[in-house]
This record gives sequence, C-alpha cells and structure tokens, in this order.
Amino acid sequence: MLVAALMFPVLFVLVLTGIPISFSLAVVSAGAGLIAFGPHAFAQLFGSFYSASTNFILAAIPMFVLMGALLERSGIAERLFRVMQLWLGRLPGGLAVATIAMGAVFAAAAGVVGAVEVMIGMMAIPAMQRFRYDNSLIAGTICAGGSLGTMIPPSVIAVMYASLAQMSVGELLAAMMFPGLLMVCLFIVFIIIHGSLFPPATPIEIKEEDQVPLGEKLRLTITSLLPICALIFAVLGSLLAGIASPTEAASVGALGAVLLCLMYGRFSWSMLAESLQITVRISAMILLIVAAGTMFMGTFAANGGAKLIRTAVETAGLGNAGMIVFFLLIVLLLGFVLDWTANVLICVPLFTPFIRSAGIDPVWFGTMAIIVIQTSYLTPPMASSIFYLKSIAPPDMTYGQMCRGVVPFIVLQLVTLALVAFFPALATWLPDQIVGF
Repeated sequence: MLVAALMFPVLFVLVLTGIPISFSLAVVSAGAGLIAFGPHAFAQLFGSFYSASTNFILAAIPMFVLMGALLERSGIAERLFRVMQLWLGRLPGGLAVATIAMGAVFAAAAGVVGAVEVMIGMMAIPAMQRFRYDNSLIAGTICAGGSLGTMIPPSVIAVMYASLAQMSVGELLAAMMFPGLLMVCLFIVFIIIHGSLFPPATPIEIKEEDQVPLGEKLRLTITSLLPICALIFAVLGSLLAGIASPTEAASVGALGAVLLCLMYGRFSWSMLAESLQITVRISAMILLIVAAGTMFMGTFAANGGAKLIRTAVETAGLGNAGMIVFFLLIVLLLGFVLDWTANVLICVPLFTPFIRSAGIDPVWFGTMAIIVIQTSYLTPPMASSIFYLKSIAPPDMTYGQMCRGVVPFIVLQLVTLALVAFFPALATWLPDQIVGF
C-alpha cells in the first residue's frame, strides 16, 4: 500500500513542474506498474490503454466537441448573444444576465466548458466594458457562464463520468437538469440584485440601434434562438427517451450544427476544416488523459489502493454522510491541481465501489460530484476558468479582479450543492420520470 500512497504525491509533483497531465499519469503508472507486475507491466498497461480507447460511449465526446466548434466558428453564437441582449439588456445588470443566459444556452448546445467561456467572453467583455460594468462582475459573470458547460446537459463531463461509473448517461444527464437550471436562476437573481444595488458608474444611454421594435425582436428570436433550442431538444430528447445511444445523440447534434450552418449561410469548407482541427485536438487531449488515467487507476488498485482507501474510511469511522463529504472534499482539492478530465478519471473508479456498497444512490452522488468539479473549476488560485479568461481579457482586467469576481458565484454553486444534498429529489426525481419513457 506504500506505493499506492506515494502515487498521488508523485503525480502532483510532476503536474506542478509543468509536465502535461496525460504524460504525468503515464509516467507514474509505468513506475507503479513495474513494481506491481514486474516484467509484465507494459502488457498490463497496454490492456488498460486498449480498453479505454475502445470504449464506445466515449466516442460521443468528439461529436459533442464538433457540434460546439461548428456553432462557435459559424457565428451562430454571435446571433444568440444579440437576441439575449435585446430581451434582457434593460434589466438591472442586463448585459451580465444576457451573458449568463447565453452561457446556459450555448452550454446546452456545446457541452464543452472552455469553448463556451472563450466564445461568450470575446463577445461580452467589449459590450459590458462599453457600458461601464465593473471588471470584477464582468470576470465573474463570464467565468460562471462558461462553467455551465459542466452542469447543463449534454455535458462531456457527464458522458465520461457515466461511462466510468457504469451508469446510464441518460439518467445522469436528466439528474443534472434541475440543479443546472437552479444554478442558472441563482446566478441571474444575484446579478439583478447586484445591478440594482450597484448600477454601472455612469448612466447608460440606450443606443438608437437597440430600440428594436417588438416584431423585429420576435423575428430575430425565431430565426436565432428557436433553431438552437430545436437542436438541443433533438440531442437530449433522443438520448433521454432511449431512442439513441450517447454516441448517436451526439452525432445528431453534430449533423444538426452542420444544417444550421447551411441554413444561416455560414457554411464553408475552411470553417469545417477549422472545426475539425479543433475537434481532433481537444478530443485527442481528452482521450489521451482517459487512457492514461485508466492505466493510473489500474496500477493504483494493483498496489493496494482500494484497500488503502477502505482502511482510511473505516479508521476514520465515517458514516455514509461523512464518507460523502470526505469524497467530495477530495474531488474539490484535486480540482485545484488537476483539470476535470484527470479529476473524473481518478475519482470515479476510486469512489464508485464504496458508494454502491454503502447503498448510496450513484446518480445523486454523481450529480453532487459534478457540481463540486464545476466549483473547483472556478476556485482560485488554480482556477481553469480564470486561466481561460486571462487568455482573452484586456490588459486592464487584472488577476485580482478575476478572483474577486468569481467568489459570489462559487458561493452560489455551494448553495446549489447544499440544496441537492438536503433535497435529493432535485437530482433523482426527473430520471425516474423520463429516462426510457
């Protein structure tokens, strides 16, 4: 068990020295595998790599990534932001509310966290700065809106989590719907209250071009928002109804995104080539981490890792509630150092057997774990969302402003987590009602 106990510290050291996560996982796996299996280590590791690379459910990931890339590159997202701005711009903090709404809609269409944040950030930052929004609110809103790609179905994280936990992808996606919508509502209520108490520094004069007649607003909504909603319904509806597998539903989404590009006259072969390049790059990164993570967990178990965790839980005398808190705390702490892919790869195979043996609903626990992963995504100092934002932020938006801006949204995410913990039906009722109807 000593080797298993040393695997995580060594992994953190390698990651913090700047070695990519996939290679860090592979190096640690190879070293621990040699100790556990001797000369047969690489044959064992290849078996883990092969099983991960041939997992049919994970084939949905490239299709979801392609769908998001097509919507981003085609300019459809820009039309969506314009519609949100027209309807919500007059509310207190209206542009921030529009940004959160845009994040929710595009998260449901794309399912990829980084793509959502960068896309809405490039559109929202100039607009909000022009109307004198505080930089902290701008940063917090964009980071929170981008993070919704974790909680709003279809989510790539949920697909991977369900695959590793041997759960129904449809059940987990259904379980995330109410908590995800609750989180969006909490974000919007906070922004409206903040906008009422702390309006922008200078009065906002509504520009003449924003005085759009109701008929024009309705036309833009029908032509911009409804097709995206139809795409989301096609993907989630076919999946939750049991009509399509996750891979087939993701393929429906990618095909729908191509059709939308054609409908809006934005399709071009160069745009398709760029989208495919993005898809290959992101999918290769995710799937390489999946394969390396599978190797890591295999060698961790072979060196007595499961026994180590069981001994720690039993020695601490934790009941079911204490075990859940302990596991979620580990997920949160790992999220400070590792990206979501490695976090899911390490934690899900490790915790799932204990959750099932204790009689805890894995769908309920999975929903809470994904909320915690989203929270760690926002939490400084190693917040991935802040690093994404920093890559597109103007020079006058400082790291300190970004950290201050995300704090209220972290609190709201923890409120959502507490509500799901105390009211499990928020996560468990919908899957019981609609999956496979």
